[in-house]
Amino acid sequence: MGKKKIEKTYEEINTKIKSGKAVVVTAEEMIDIVRKEGREGAAAKVDIVTTGTFAPMCSSGMFFNFGQMTPTIKASKVWLNKVPAYAGLAAVDAYIGVTEPAEDDPLNKIYPGEFRYGGGHVIEQLLKGEKVLLEAKAYGTDCYAARKMKKEIALSDLSYAMLCNPRNGYQNYNCAINLSDKAVYTYMGMLKPRCRNANYCSAGALSPLLNDPLYKTIGVGTRIFLGGGYGYVTWQGTQHNPAVPRTPGGVPVKPAGTLMVQGDLKQMSPEWLRGVSIQGYGSSMAVGLGIPIPVLNAEMAGFTGVSDRDIITQVIDYGHDYTNGIARSYGEVNYEELQSGEITVNGKKVKTVPLSSRVKAREIATLLKKEINRGNFYLNKPAELLPNGY
Repeated sequence: MGKKKIEKTYEEINTKIKSGKAVVVTAEEMIDIVRKEGREGAAAKVDIVTTGTFAPMCSSGMFFNFGQMTPTIKASKVWLNKVPAYAGLAAVDAYIGVTEPAEDDPLNKIYPGEFRYGGGHVIEQLLKGEKVLLEAKAYGTDCYAARKMKKEIALSDLSYAMLCNPRNGYQNYNCAINLSDKAVYTYMGMLKPRCRNANYCSAGALSPLLNDPLYKTIGVGTRIFLGGGYGYVTWQGTQHNPAVPRTPGGVPVKPAGTLMVQGDLKQMSPEWLRGVSIQGYGSSMAVGLGIPIPVLNAEMAGFTGVSDRDIITQVIDYGHDYTNGIARSYGEVNYEELQSGEITVNGKKVKTVPLSSRVKAREIATLLKKEINRGNFYLNKPAELLPNGY
């Protein structure tokens, strides 16, 4: 007789977590297990695979409510430490984006034309327990007579603070080079002229969506590690584009899926949400994100056994092509090659530079593994899976 086909449910896996019998491994650990045991053997042995990524995620920000005053105010313009927040929501609700630059950034005097301080730094300061200056202006109405507010606030003073990121956890991304004769400064970092460096931004085999490439388990309501606390996938992210070429294993060979995520900022940590300044580009925020992948069957075991060698991306010129909308690849490279520190482009050896932290991604996957083993983290079955485009 053949081996029994493995099929598990979320309920069965959660029961194992509760009893302390769930087998949890990180995505890196799963590679060897699948290699040795095969897909069916790995599915029988492992219940959950934890993933992680830590990198700048520009499409991030915070919804917050800063409380009323007397007389009441309906804010139409809001600033936190001189960083504008969007106030077209309700009386004292606003949203601050991590790439929004300060209107009065003292560093601009040192680095003319550059915005070094922005929304990502404000969020990190709040998480550190520091106070920031809130300023609000209003046009005044009969029910909201006040026209301005100014006070220092800490995160504890906010009645509501939610991290809400419209596009995180990109499923694969470009390897960026610069073929022009001058240095260019991009969201992928500084790219030296004449292809003297190649920058990339992905946790590779640890990256969440690369371990569930066809979105079989990740969807609306998936519980995740977010910024040092817990959060949820709330929808597909902006620019979600699953209909791209893929390897036989389902892995996209160019940027594809994205996630919209959110969670209670007051439960998070500045260790996993850090304001960053990217030279010549502006401010952003490095976000720590981790997702547990349930090994429901042999197919999922195969997906979570993906290695860096299996993940391919495109080499794209940001010196001319990218800004001019030219979709041209200068070759394909895998993440094993990228992480080696050197790739070959047009016959030339080029040094590679990661914008994401593999060390922090590994730490997130390990933390998530420990939390599940302690019975502190259970899986949520998605209410709806992400659009898959096929």
